[in-house]
Amino acid sequence: MKLFVCVKHVPDSAAHIAIIDHIRIDENISFLLNPYDEHALTEAVRIREMNPGSEVIAVCLGKADAEKTLRSAMAMGADRGILIKTDKRHDSIETALALKTAIEQDGSPALIFTGKESIDDQGMQTLFRLGALFDFPAATNVVRLDIVSGKAVTDTEFSGGVVSTYEMSLPCVIGAGKRLNTPKYPTVRDVMRSRKSPIQAFEFSDLNMETPKARMEVIELIPYIQKRQPKEITGSPSEIAQKIVEILKNEAKVL
Repeated sequence: MKLFVCVKHVPDSAAHIAIIDHIRIDENISFLLNPYDEHALTEAVRIREMNPGSEVIAVCLGKADAEKTLRSAMAMGADRGILIKTDKRHDSIETALALKTAIEQDGSPALIFTGKESIDDQGMQTLFRLGALFDFPAATNVVRLDIVSGKAVTDTEFSGGVVSTYEMSLPCVIGAGKRLNTPKYPTVRDVMRSRKSPIQAFEFSDLNMETPKARMEVIELIPYIQKRQPKEITGSPSEIAQKIVEILKNEAKVL
């Protein structure tokens, strides 16, 4: 069975992000494999090990530099990679269509994995658009996955810690959440092996896709500035504790 994992080349969250011309960021920073995609890869590798003869293929849409992210994916266990090279910024509509086309050209997927979101755009749409294009069921923020009698049984976590269980026919799309597993990070040997693993790279234009009728456009990027006003709390330990409780109750409103 072919297990496809859609991965994204994203800015390091620890980097200083500078906005240029109000619509793009300065890319002279470190980029890496989207952290949520690490959980997707780890789960795909686990499913492969339970199904001898299966293959994990990492797929990425991005600039030529995104090959580094595919190498990271292969160091974590992907058998090979597919890179759709583009210098353009694509919305989730076009991204999903490009990923779908590349996957179809490679073969028939048994499962498609993604992270539940990317840490840059945080749109959380691509996995659902993939599901719609393939006409596959999809679940996001999956924290447990079992393959039982040809079906995917998932626990999906919602806000407030609510967890719902779904049974989906295969093939389907799985959006991995943080609690799905603990990624096993690569050893030096894994990294060296990944350098020899095959990557099929081609241009976005080679997909020969029809231009989607709908699109989304970035109008402006605005840096998020946190305005914090530190306040010293004085008094005896019991008085300080009481003031903290009052702040949490009346200002933060979490109690």
